[in-house]
Amino acid sequence: MELQEFLNQLQDEVHQEIEGRIKSNEDGFPFPELVFSEKVMEHMSEIGMTFDPEICHYSGKVGNANLRLTGFSLSEDMEQLDLFVCLYSDTREIQQISETETKTAAEQCLRFLAKCADGQLAATMHESHDAYAFALTIEQCYSSLEQIRVYVLSDRVAKSKNFKSREVGGKTVKLEVMDIERLFRHWSEGKPRDELIVNFEDVSGTALPCVYVPGQIDDYDYALTVINGDALRFIYEKYGPRLLEANVRSFLSSTGKINRGIRDTLRNDPEKFMAYNNGIVLVADEIMLGKTSDGGPGIKGLKGMQIVNGGQTTASIYFSKKKFPEINLASVRIPAKIIILKSTSPEDEESLVSDISRYANSQNSVKQSDLAANKPFHVEIEKLASSTYCPNGIGRWFYERAAGSYNTLLTREGNTPAKLKVLKTDVIPSSRKITKTDLAKYMLTWDRRPDLVSLGSQKNFEKFMDYINTGLDGNPLPMPTVSEFKNMVSKAIIYKKTSALVRPMFPAFQGNVATYLVAMLSEFHGSKFNFERVWTNQDISSELRNQLKIWAGEVNSALHKSSAGRMISEWAKKSECWEAVKDGKYSPPADNIPELN
Repeated sequence: MELQEFLNQLQDEVHQEIEGRIKSNEDGFPFPELVFSEKVMEHMSEIGMTFDPEICHYSGKVGNANLRLTGFSLSEDMEQLDLFVCLYSDTREIQQISETETKTAAEQCLRFLAKCADGQLAATMHESHDAYAFALTIEQCYSSLEQIRVYVLSDRVAKSKNFKSREVGGKTVKLEVMDIERLFRHWSEGKPRDELIVNFEDVSGTALPCVYVPGQIDDYDYALTVINGDALRFIYEKYGPRLLEANVRSFLSSTGKINRGIRDTLRNDPEKFMAYNNGIVLVADEIMLGKTSDGGPGIKGLKGMQIVNGGQTTASIYFSKKKFPEINLASVRIPAKIIILKSTSPEDEESLVSDISRYANSQNSVKQSDLAANKPFHVEIEKLASSTYCPNGIGRWFYERAAGSYNTLLTREGNTPAKLKVLKTDVIPSSRKITKTDLAKYMLTWDRRPDLVSLGSQKNFEKFMDYINTGLDGNPLPMPTVSEFKNMVSKAIIYKKTSALVRPMFPAFQGNVATYLVAMLSEFHGSKFNFERVWTNQDISSELRNQLKIWAGEVNSALHKSSAGRMISEWAKKSECWEAVKDGKYSPPADNIPELN
């Protein structure tokens, strides 16, 4: 697929999404810029570039300063913040976007951040504004933020993808552009880590000393090296969570026993770090070999570098230096084992990386649920999706067990414009794609755990895998049947349709309202719900839609009333919130809802 074709495909998906939302409700026209932003932000979340993003549109002035925001993503510990601002042109031609335009958008987003941090923005806003709670949250947590990034999103091609970092209120803010070209590399190749190219001669001043061992099998080669602490800190600062994409864990914070030990060693005995630390394990797609400054064998660079064990070590080094600038990382050495991947099969490569993660991790306990893509449960759902047709006998649902497999299928089978159109319109349109994290969201919502769903896609997915692995009696769940797969799809349809109804009704926190609303439906009416009707019609009835609209207002009121002024997205993560919402007052269902009769 070429860039032009990808652009057309993406614009088609944006417009199909808009058309679908218009058909599903009559409460306003979805703004294309926001739909585009949703797609890009969700993709960035899926590949580990950001956390769980939320659309939050703001455009206005404070004094003479123009402020803009399209969305945000805040880590659960409220220490890492990403802001998004979109420049969407709805173009069908490859167009350049000027550096002036991207810089202006970034500046306007930086001003939004600055006015939130100093309390000026919240003071000028009415409490009903969808950005008010977020502005207030930034004001309250700004001093504790460890990492702040601003992303400019665009469907055009930017000359520069990164800008010089800026200082806002004593915090360093990194500025990046996610343009159509960068998106194309992520989506079409299915390997966003291709961007992670590290030149150690630039970062460390010399190639890394190494022992290189060619593999005895065709899957991988092997190298041992030592990385300087400053170099590893620099790499993490540049790439952030993307460096840990293949890791089975995210950073657990420096309060844990192991990470606190790393911090203390860095502060008190940096020269002994290599003796105390087990080191890190990397995978890479390519290795560039050369000579060190003293003429020995060395590693000049790595392409597609990923840390599969040692994410805690890496992030602890970075955040410890941020918190204690006096730490001397120049004297810190980190042992590293590097696996250079050689497999041409994405599935075999994914399996190998999962196995490496499984057997390499030892510093903190790793559950089997962390290594999910190749679990039999997900493999079986993928098989059921490919062999179970919708009632019309033509279309089917697509289960994206491996990231990027949907686009790979389109490229492989849609090898002519006519075939591609049929695939995307009749057989497996993007609206019938379900990812692993999507499935976890739909299933745990119907199992009446909206508090877990509100934790975000990754944490919710971990809880879902725990449930798959242990069930209710400590035994793994049996493999799903065709009937159970159809029920899963029906739950997906209910959630998707509910989200479409909720989205135009409320200015913010639509995701929290949607999961709580569906959970309420399951709580009071799940035992007699007619999933077969939803599967047969591939839709919910107009009578259920009307009822859900009524309940949506009541659920939203219950969320706000019980939050006592807290940001809804944070309050919704608590089990106490679910208990409070269940105790709210709700209208009885209409008598003519076919799914409930």
